Amino acid sequence: MRRTWPMTAVALLLVAGMAAAAPAQAGKDRSGTLTTASAPSAALGEPIAYTVYLPHGYAETRNQAVRYPVLYLLHGRGDTMDAWTKIKGDLDRMIADGTVPPVIAVLPDAPWNDRGNYYVDSAYKDGRAVETAFTRDLVAHVDGSYRTAAHRGARLIGGYSMGGAGALRFALAHQDLFANALVLSPAVYRPLPPAGSSAREFGAYGDGDALFSDAVYERLNYPALVPHLDTDLPVHMYIAVGDDEWANPDPADAVHDLDYEAATLYNTVRRSPAVSAEFRVVDGGHDWGVWQPSFVDGLTHLSATLRATPPAGLPEPRYGTPGADSAGGVAAHPDGTVSLAYAAAGPVEGQPNAGGLDAVVTRLDAGRPLWTRTFGTPANDRLYGAVPVGAGDVIAAGYTRGDLDGAHPGSPADDGVVARLTATGSRAWVTQVGAPTAADRFYAVAAAPDGGAYVAGYSSGSYAGPSAGDKDAVLARISAAGAVVWARQFGGTGEDKAMAVAVDGSDVYVAGVTSAGLPGTTYRGGSDGWLAHYTADGQQTWVTSDGSAGDDLFAGLAVADGTAVVTGALGEGTAGARDVLTAGYTAAGRQRWRLVTGGRGDEAGADVVALPGGDVEVVGFTDSALGVPAGAYDVLTVRVDRRGRATTVAQFGSARADGADAFAEENLFATSAGDRVLVTGLTDGDVFLASVDPATGTP
Repeated sequence: MRRTWPMTAVALLLVAGMAAAAPAQAGKDRSGTLTTASAPSAALGEPIAYTVYLPHGYAETRNQAVRYPVLYLLHGRGDTMDAWTKIKGDLDRMIADGTVPPVIAVLPDAPWNDRGNYYVDSAYKDGRAVETAFTRDLVAHVDGSYRTAAHRGARLIGGYSMGGAGALRFALAHQDLFANALVLSPAVYRPLPPAGSSAREFGAYGDGDALFSDAVYERLNYPALVPHLDTDLPVHMYIAVGDDEWANPDPADAVHDLDYEAATLYNTVRRSPAVSAEFRVVDGGHDWGVWQPSFVDGLTHLSATLRATPPAGLPEPRYGTPGADSAGGVAAHPDGTVSLAYAAAGPVEGQPNAGGLDAVVTRLDAGRPLWTRTFGTPANDRLYGAVPVGAGDVIAAGYTRGDLDGAHPGSPADDGVVARLTATGSRAWVTQVGAPTAADRFYAVAAAPDGGAYVAGYSSGSYAGPSAGDKDAVLARISAAGAVVWARQFGGTGEDKAMAVAVDGSDVYVAGVTSAGLPGTTYRGGSDGWLAHYTADGQQTWVTSDGSAGDDLFAGLAVADGTAVVTGALGEGTAGARDVLTAGYTAAGRQRWRLVTGGRGDEAGADVVALPGGDVEVVGFTDSALGVPAGAYDVLTVRVDRRGRATTVAQFGSARADGADAFAEENLFATSAGDRVLVTGLTDGDVFLASVDPATGTP
């Protein structure tokens, strides 16, 4: 019998077939080596014996500058370091076929407490400080003796049975050392081990003369560690157990069967924001029939975050309040200053919060605030874009649910809003528009040649024409003085929103999402992305769409060397949940190229920045390993050349979700600033601002 429980938010990696993968370059010896050695340990007062696996090519001259990730693999009670040597062939094969990067594996021996030490520092009268010895002395020795990548992201701690308990303990108690954990059939119990468990027998959890202490066990056990985990040091964990583990005949202890306990462990750690966890139940018992294929599957999964190169992080400082804030746009000015727009849930720079979310614009000079202006109402006021105009002025657009311009008292629904601030932060004007009793929002803004702007969004009423459906897309021309020159409303029978707008001379492009298709386009099902062209006086000349039978959209737009480039999400026909869909169109509406970028997880494009020479930088978010993963969702950058080919793909971020909100919707904005790309977005309730090098795609 074979059972697999796909308890995961990402693509399931099947155990079946992993061990049978054919090695690359058949006929050539790609084997690594096994060597025994020892590490001095002050904590134990005697050396730690271990076997080390070095990958093929480690000793070659051409690889002498290469640094390697390290696996630390802990054996079970009563076993020795020789037990893990049976996975050498799996490592050779997985490295040769590219499933995992070349790694070093350290297989330590743990003979203390009659090989029942559970890898903890024992307080028993004959106990030993095994945990300190391994996490301090052994790791330091390995980093000093081999060409390791000496950071937490390049270390994996793994083990089975007692070793699984040790791997779990090390991963949670030593987050600074290990970012990855492979926990197989762990001998862990909640709250205490059952009668007859070896955890009670050898003094690992003893105290003084007592072989076992309830208090010691509970202090060292995972329920005591999980509430105090550091979310800035995320742990990626793979847990596996057999479906034929020994069944305790005492009904009172049935909850301590290891398959039951493993499920309890998984459902505990998966609720911690500091842990991303996978759980598998596979056919077999407490033996290598479970551990060997689970090692292969688990290492395959964890290889996405086991990297010699550390991830690129988010720069400091963060902007916002202790509340839940949101990014709202970024504008780069000719004098080198930057206007950062966001929505704040509390007071900012001594300026009181009017209620709900307030719109905020901060002018920065080399990261130093020159001035900050908030404007809001007792309801929510939020910005969705900012552009530079005139001699240092900035225009920002979004929505308000209150009376932001002083001419809409008692407004019952959202209105679109556009505001202009001067170079010194004074409010030049605020324009508030919309259908009288229906919701209207602006989601994008682009500078117009005369110092005004184009804004785009939606109306759920009849703001600029009769309503065609649930929501209609809106495009409006705003003068330099804040007057509405013209506005256009268009849509189909469903929900239609404009999410992006761009200007190229007299050509105006607007893009968005439709739930039932727009007139003149082919509806593919779910939601589609669309792109439309307008003249400077507001005449639509063409509209086109793209997507799949799933949920798709276009969220970002720029014009590069005459090509309108849109980006967003493709919801079906992808390797993961969604992929980034980017496409280039001629001024006549013909699609010149189409690029899909994605991995096993979820990603979407949010903005596009035109670069010199016709290239563009696509900015979005991903929870796949398209570069070096940093946390939950990372900021994704894709440099695309004028022919639609991805030349650089990278990601960066913090340990938390970056660039996406709690609903996995984009909250990212980008613009060009000289030879850099400025990216602002959401991170853990605050706002970041990063200056990205287009050559690398990272800050």
